[in-house]
Amino acid sequence: MTDQSGRMRVCILGAGGLGSVIGGYLAHSGVDVTLIGRPTHVEAIRRNGLRITGRLGEFRICQNLSTVTTADAADGHFDYMILLVKSKDTESALEGAVGLRPRVDTVLSLQNDPLRTDKLGRWIDPRKVIGAVTVEGGTLIGPGHVDNHLTSTTTAYFGELDGTESIRAKRLATAFTNAGLNSAAVDNIMQVTWEKLTQVASASAWSISTLPAIRTLYFVDGIKIREGAEHFVQLTKELLSVYKGLGYEPQNFFAPFSRLKEIDSMAFEDAVQSSIGVGAYMQANSMQSRTSMHDDLLRGRKMEAEEIFLPFIDKASEMGLSIPTVTAVHRVATVLNHYLKN
Repeated sequence: MTDQSGRMRVCILGAGGLGSVIGGYLAHSGVDVTLIGRPTHVEAIRRNGLRITGRLGEFRICQNLSTVTTADAADGHFDYMILLVKSKDTESALEGAVGLRPRVDTVLSLQNDPLRTDKLGRWIDPRKVIGAVTVEGGTLIGPGHVDNHLTSTTTAYFGELDGTESIRAKRLATAFTNAGLNSAAVDNIMQVTWEKLTQVASASAWSISTLPAIRTLYFVDGIKIREGAEHFVQLTKELLSVYKGLGYEPQNFFAPFSRLKEIDSMAFEDAVQSSIGVGAYMQANSMQSRTSMHDDLLRGRKMEAEEIFLPFIDKASEMGLSIPTVTAVHRVATVLNHYLKN
């Protein structure tokens, strides 16, 4: 339900780094946005506005932006509710947002969990749920300050779960694009979801099993070394075997960061050499980045290993596929998670 001025209204449940980046850009473009976040972050935004730094420069956003610490405090009716808490916090976040159910027209999640739409469909009328995927990068630097460090040619996709076209998916894609988040409405959102998960799982599994023993290392520091590239290609090819077993072919939806088509089409040695070349390019251009799972591990936080790795392990078991490297990384991550805080 748009407000009296005709503006779209959006609330973001879980306004941390990425949620604040997306909400901030939408508000900057004229969308009425409510961020539901942690008290220290909310209070800082109320005092000084939301500061966004990164790829588009620096913004301090005060207009069209409301902040609350609980879902019940979000005022009015919303066209869209975007879920962006950590996957492990989904159930508790939705339980605390029951009061929003009659006040939202469409619900979506931009988490990595492939089961997120099922969870939303159990929480609210499934007809209100649409699929959504993004690779946009957002990091919480401190209360009231987020950094937008990553985007892609098309950074978000929206679509109906049954593969039909819809006005609400197109409207959301247009709003994101107008906010500087280039997006598209598609009729194959489940394929986009699994391809993104393949991309995230390969980078995450590789990062946490290669780099964290030396806290100063970034992605580039491992991928430029032959053995690091070999490990990355092995993980990616195993994950691709599951993705393709589901009936999909790699499309590189998130080019230029996605190279799944290339790795899938190459012999192992060629893919290794290509990955080393990517590392050399990243080094030459001073590109230092980490996956969010790597960051969580370095900060002593539980990793989303169950949500990201287990879907592939379970599907591989169903299809009779062997993915021993992915399984080994999941075992290691499970041990580490046992000793990490929430």
